[in-house]
Amino acid sequence: STQLQAITDAFIYLVNYPFECSEQMSSRILSIAALRDVLDAFDAKGLPPRAKIEAAVARDLKRLSGLQNSDGGFAFWRYGQPSWPYLTVHVAHALVRAQQKGYAVPDSTRKRALEYITHIERHFPPYYGPRIRRIITAYALYVRNLAGDRDTAKAKSLIAAEGLDGLSMEAVGWVLSVLSHDKASEKDVAAIHRYLQNKVSETAATAAFTTSVSDGEYLILHSSRRADGVILDALITDTPKSDLIPKLVRGLLGGRKRGRWSNTQDNVFVLLAMDHYFHVYEDVRPNFVARVWLGDGLAGEQRFHGRDTARQRIDIPMSFVARAKDADLTIEKRGRGRLYYRIGMTYAPEDLFLEAADHGFAVERTYEAIDDPKDVTHKSDGTWVVRAGARVRVRVTMVAESRRYHVALIDKLPAGFEVVNPALAVSEPVPQDPSQKSSPYWWWMRPWYEHQNLRDERVEAFASIVWPGVHEYSYVVRATTPGHFVTPPASAEEMYHPETFGRSASTRVVVK
Repeated sequence: STQLQAITDAFIYLVNYPFECSEQMSSRILSIAALRDVLDAFDAKGLPPRAKIEAAVARDLKRLSGLQNSDGGFAFWRYGQPSWPYLTVHVAHALVRAQQKGYAVPDSTRKRALEYITHIERHFPPYYGPRIRRIITAYALYVRNLAGDRDTAKAKSLIAAEGLDGLSMEAVGWVLSVLSHDKASEKDVAAIHRYLQNKVSETAATAAFTTSVSDGEYLILHSSRRADGVILDALITDTPKSDLIPKLVRGLLGGRKRGRWSNTQDNVFVLLAMDHYFHVYEDVRPNFVARVWLGDGLAGEQRFHGRDTARQRIDIPMSFVARAKDADLTIEKRGRGRLYYRIGMTYAPEDLFLEAADHGFAVERTYEAIDDPKDVTHKSDGTWVVRAGARVRVRVTMVAESRRYHVALIDKLPAGFEVVNPALAVSEPVPQDPSQKSSPYWWWMRPWYEHQNLRDERVEAFASIVWPGVHEYSYVVRATTPGHFVTPPASAEEMYHPETFGRSASTRVVVK
């Protein structure tokens, strides 16, 4: 009977997100801070206990403080790397929201971040275009407004510079939040509303805004769903009776895949808007009965009475669904209040061996002997045979057809391998990759990736931007455990647009 149940998957996605750069930790903090008042009401499978979530926020806040550069800004992965203006605004956003929700935010970290974004224009690199600069400035104004530092003059100057067309849609939403309910800005607010009405794409039930940014979009982690969430939040504040609001909500909920939106930026801004929506619009006390039918058969029913997040789970065996493949699934509600529902299907592939897939990346993985060519053999059926105890170089080749942004390359290890991590003092020396000597300048050439994680069960490499072409990533393992192992595909994806992805084929590794 509440839309809180519609966002639990998105919340769990952010809490359990596997990569932990500054942006992703900040997005996790933002989502938890936004929903702190209602977390105790969640009853979702996989949601960590409240104490564990609170501890995660404290840990993330401490880690973010350690990543803050001397200029007050933040890089993605390590202290000392160049600060990113958009990222710093996002971290400041998380710090402000966390403090407002009662979390212990280091005061010096918060003040230095706010000082950085107050003078954000001083920190733009020369190659940032004017449109990108205006978008980041709009976000900075929004965060400053949340922190109690409202700057309507600068917000209006952004509009005056190039008009609303000179801003992205999310920037328009951020500016609207700053100018809302300011008497001196009524004309600008009215112009924004006209602009939004002209830019919205509506159906009978849903609404969405189309936005695009040029080559600098990776500098602001551009996302169209993020724009819908930002504008929804602004409209709830400025015009709570707008007809666009329920349509934007339905459009956003309809745009989920596997219960969530595509990336961390999408999820956090939509969750912020949804939290605002819950507190403003769900004022009808529920009292109704919901029934689910598959064809003519009643699959189950549940009564909802009062304000709680109780939900009913109905499992229908796949064999029954298959027999009723031409039947309709019908959901019926009788009574007062709102009914929210989710339909999901759980399945497993019959074959563990997946074919390679190219949806923006082509990925291939090979194994190479290091000490003796006989240590690794590639059989005609595709199986790799490795001598127990041998050192092996794993080479992953990734092909990008065009420029890709914020790329994660992941290779999962067969259970019989252990990665040799040169960062550990107890690790053996890693031999030089012979392919690097193909250039006379191999000793100073930088790799295509900016950061890597060598984990127990997988290896990861990350890059903010990947240029078109062929890119190789290699690492060394030792075959420690004899046996037959099925190895999942190596994969690549754009973290903020994961529909752009690719994978190698599954393979079998025999260690003997």
